[in-house]
Amino acid sequence: MKRTGAGILIATAAIAVAGGFLVNQLLTATGRATFTPLITLPVLLVALGAIVVALAIPVWRASRGHTRAPINPFRAVRIAMLAKASSLLGAASVGFSGGLVVFLLTRPVVPPLGSMATQLATLVAGLLLVAAGLVAEYLCTIRKDDDDEQPGGVDPGFGAHSH
Repeated sequence: MKRTGAGILIATAAIAVAGGFLVNQLLTATGRATFTPLITLPVLLVALGAIVVALAIPVWRASRGHTRAPINPFRAVRIAMLAKASSLLGAASVGFSGGLVVFLLTRPVVPPLGSMATQLATLVAGLLLVAAGLVAEYLCTIRKDDDDEQPGGVDPGFGAHSH
């Protein structure tokens, strides 16, 4: 599994910015109020980030030899995939809330502080989730062993004797 790159995170955020802006554009075009996320959304995003990192720590400890308890490799892969999904969700949250903020800032009327505060909190929480996902993904990586240089772990000098 490849680590999550900046390119996919930036692309996800860029698409989500357009989505957030378009949602508010369509809502106001139909005479409805703009979309404002609930205050619980940033709280949940931060909680998810903390949970993902907490789940990744035992994998890191087992892979570095800090504990004798074995770790199930399937569990480690699931946690790594959760970390990857979390960073993508964080990027989407950053982009979508960024699109909502851009929409409000491009209006001739100054938006109320209450609607901006929740959207900015969601943006910051999304950034924290991206960071937590990337940290957790790093914690789930396995150290490169000495025998990883040769395929199959075979020593090139094995069986060769110099006389």
